Amino acid sequence: MKIAAVQMMAEFADINKNLKKVKGLTKEAFREGAKWVILPEFFTSAMGFHPHMKDCIQKIGGPPLDLLKMLAKKHNGVIGGSYLAFKEENCYNTWVLVFPDGSYYYHDKDQPTMWENCYYIGGNDEGILETPLGKIGVAMCWELIRSRTPKRLFNKVDLVIGGSCWWSLPQKRVPGFPKRLHQETLDILIDTPSRLAKMLGVHVVHASHAGEFECNMPLLPRFTYKSFYQGETQIVDGSGKILERLSREEGEGIIIADIDIRRRWEPSEAIPKSFWIPSLPFQIKLIWWYQNIHGKRYYRKKMKPYLKTNRHF
Repeated sequence: MKIAAVQMMAEFADINKNLKKVKGLTKEAFREGAKWVILPEFFTSAMGFHPHMKDCIQKIGGPPLDLLKMLAKKHNGVIGGSYLAFKEENCYNTWVLVFPDGSYYYHDKDQPTMWENCYYIGGNDEGILETPLGKIGVAMCWELIRSRTPKRLFNKVDLVIGGSCWWSLPQKRVPGFPKRLHQETLDILIDTPSRLAKMLGVHVVHASHAGEFECNMPLLPRFTYKSFYQGETQIVDGSGKILERLSREEGEGIIIADIDIRRRWEPSEAIPKSFWIPSLPFQIKLIWWYQNIHGKRYYRKKMKPYLKTNRHF
């Protein structure tokens, strides 16, 4: 089948504009012959630490899902992506895969990354969607670089789909953070879909964001975080070969590849015993640690009361 992955330059925290953008990109992908269209993580909003992010939270059955259902039916295809979804008194980063008949399957990202902790909590499902066309694994952003992800999917899925909203370091230099970290984090992202494919022996489809954004920095109210999302939308086969790719510099667009989800490859890379698949720079681990702590407290102190009192939910 032909499967498309979308690279977006999302309007930061603007749901209406992003849903319109998704309509156009999806129409283009289906017109080019795609039967499946994979959108990025947070296709409704992108992600950053900003007061407007709370306004991007939608009911699980709200406008984003309505749009995906409409597009799947209209184009007689399958479409999926993630958004901040409220359900069961909490918010999750929920990936939804929708079929033309209106049926849908979802996975909640297992653990928020850094400032994402401010806006949602992790889920506990395996990320394996039992669909009519096969068992589909889902992994989003830093799920792709944690070894527990290939461990839970190994020998259990026919295809892995997912996406990222993988931001870079701020353009303003941070003391103690050398310039080379920009390239180091990009190199990790470039290798990530291929490494996961090698561990599992199945195709991996990765959609991403590539635009610029500006937000705040947790615990540093006077620091403006101006940066960009790193792109690297890819479709990779089970040997790790990149079939199609869009870099950040190529901007918004779609890639399409013919794949056979029945095909398997012998896994060519062992799943590491460590928590992380790549070797992360210690500066990134430090940010991960302190922002996780801050974000969980922020969610408990600010987001939970907001979710309880906001009639929108």
